[in-house]
Amino acid sequence: MLTSPATLAANFIQSQPWHGTLDPAMQGEVLSHLTLVKGEKGQCLLPTGATVNGWYAVISGLVKLQSTSPEGRVSAFLGVPAGEWFGEGSALKAEPRRYDVVALRDTTLMCLPRSDFAALQATSLAFNQYLVAHLNRRLGQAMALIEAGRLRSPEERVALYLSRVFWPGTRKLSLSQEELGHLVGLSRQTVNRVLRQMERLGLVSLTFGRVEILDEPALVNYRATA
Repeated sequence: MLTSPATLAANFIQSQPWHGTLDPAMQGEVLSHLTLVKGEKGQCLLPTGATVNGWYAVISGLVKLQSTSPEGRVSAFLGVPAGEWFGEGSALKAEPRRYDVVALRDTTLMCLPRSDFAALQATSLAFNQYLVAHLNRRLGQAMALIEAGRLRSPEERVALYLSRVFWPGTRKLSLSQEELGHLVGLSRQTVNRVLRQMERLGLVSLTFGRVEILDEPALVNYRATA
């Protein structure tokens, strides 16, 4: 039996390390105020210029955060899988959203409203500690993105986007070659060629819809020498 999105959202928020430190009344308020945004693959779930309603988490699916230059060039700068938050910078500032959030597969987002976000900031030490750690990780990703913008070879770019900088958890990534191509900014054919080369070298194992990292130190070295 499939679990409903509302139940998934409740389970997710209750699993957060700061949630158990809140008093029961605050826990109840947070749970009662959560909202959901659902969309199909390819749909823009949160557009540039829209009002920022809160802090978002991916409950199911996968999204990319992308911006469009005045010349119309689209650049994806972050992929966010199920179980991760995004948009904390937007939630902290009273300004319109500065990027599009696009579903790479059928996706459900959960929104923690800005009012609750602000209340947690004002009252919860555990929440603030979690937020600072999360922001620190995003800073590391931003530095990696600057590096990625200077990398010339597809091999370097793919290796970087497979690293723990962007995927800190499991090393069996539920990520298709098409999705990886969207995130890296390369064609599916180029990504396939690079991954097959990595597979021959014993760095990764490829199965349908999954990339498994077999030798992470060698992958990091591959980035440095590609």
